[in-house]
Amino acid sequence: MSCADALLEKIERGDALVGIIGLGYVGLPLAQVLHGGGLPVLGFDIDPAKIEALERGESYLRHLGDEVFHELAQSDRFEATTDFSRLHEVDAILVCVPTPLGRHHEPDLRYVLDSARAIGRSLRPGQLVVLESTTYPRTTRDEFLPTIVEAARACGVEVVPGESLFVAFSPEREDPGNKTHSTRSIPKLVGGIDEVSTRLAAALYRRGVERVVEVSSAEVAEAAKLLENIFRAVNIAMVNELKQVLTELDIDVWEVIRAASTKPFGFMAFYPGPGLGGHCIPIDPFYLTWKAREVNRPTRFIELAGEVNTRMPEWVIERTALALNDEGKAIRGSRILVLGLAYKPDIDDTRESPSFELIEHLRRLGAQVDYSDPLIPRTVPVRKHDLAMTSVELTPEAVASYDAVLISTNHSSFDYRTIAAHARLIIDTRDAMRPYVNEIRGRLVRA
Repeated sequence: MSCADALLEKIERGDALVGIIGLGYVGLPLAQVLHGGGLPVLGFDIDPAKIEALERGESYLRHLGDEVFHELAQSDRFEATTDFSRLHEVDAILVCVPTPLGRHHEPDLRYVLDSARAIGRSLRPGQLVVLESTTYPRTTRDEFLPTIVEAARACGVEVVPGESLFVAFSPEREDPGNKTHSTRSIPKLVGGIDEVSTRLAAALYRRGVERVVEVSSAEVAEAAKLLENIFRAVNIAMVNELKQVLTELDIDVWEVIRAASTKPFGFMAFYPGPGLGGHCIPIDPFYLTWKAREVNRPTRFIELAGEVNTRMPEWVIERTALALNDEGKAIRGSRILVLGLAYKPDIDDTRESPSFELIEHLRRLGAQVDYSDPLIPRTVPVRKHDLAMTSVELTPEAVASYDAVLISTNHSSFDYRTIAAHARLIIDTRDAMRPYVNEIRGRLVRA
């Protein structure tokens, strides 16, 4: 029996042990659905705190709820470890690690390639390896696979792709906090470096995902993921730019979008904000623009969208400064409360959140800045920021004590009535104060 047939048989029997590298926003939901599909799962992460939390059944991703962590902690089919030498135990390895940008918006594949080396050092013939981390086309074939093979060869293990090693790309499509679509219900794209790798990866995902879509290659799957997020980034940039123009014309951009949304065809609503957050939309487009330079094809449209979105926090600060100036105040010395540290409502995910940029920019200008976010009681160091701050409770007295309240994230748990009643000045980037617009008209600035 060939390695491929043996692995397929194990997957179909439910005996294939799945290893997942990276137990964060992508890897943990994936572990849950595959475990729920009857497969044993061994999770890997470099953060001991995550492993310990999983062992205790304690949640560290609020949007998943406590039940997921309790289920995994109590199961004899789930285990988590920091010991990457155990990768040789698993039959399939799914890599769910970050792919950030460098200082000059260049792709940073260090986590992907570190994972590939760890896999290669423990590789045994017959394993399936799937990369889920968003990246530019040909990463799986030209960088991820060769790194695995080279590391394995250095340890005396020779494998032949398509015969004794199977490699594919399947882009993550997580949307933290989405109540309509889940990891199980979102269709899973799968593209291998060869047909057998595609077939094996698709069979694995079908154990936990309702619909698996096979594409002709890893490159198609990689490019599809970029297209999904570039589509969103470009359209968000359009409405962000439109917001700036319409603001100068004293036209309500949110009302304009709602009006356009009444058209039943040919229009999809996108909404402006203080900048882009999350791991995908602020980052993924730059992976393609970087790769495009390699083939001497400029991506002016995508890069322009990136410029517009990246500049949005600066425009919000400008609007804040002008609003304070109208009150006879400078930003320097003003007390400003930023509402919401998460990048979108009702989650505790701060990845690439524009709130960090707003806070640091205000601080550089001399403002005294606090934040309030009931889902994030205190800040922790992240890749580009270390604010060292604690959330302020949103009481009437607290709201009234600030020169301005800047709404960056419109959590549903915020008491907007209290804000409307007690805030001296409100900078609203999310249209959160619409129900109170008549009573706060003189104190409301849209940004």
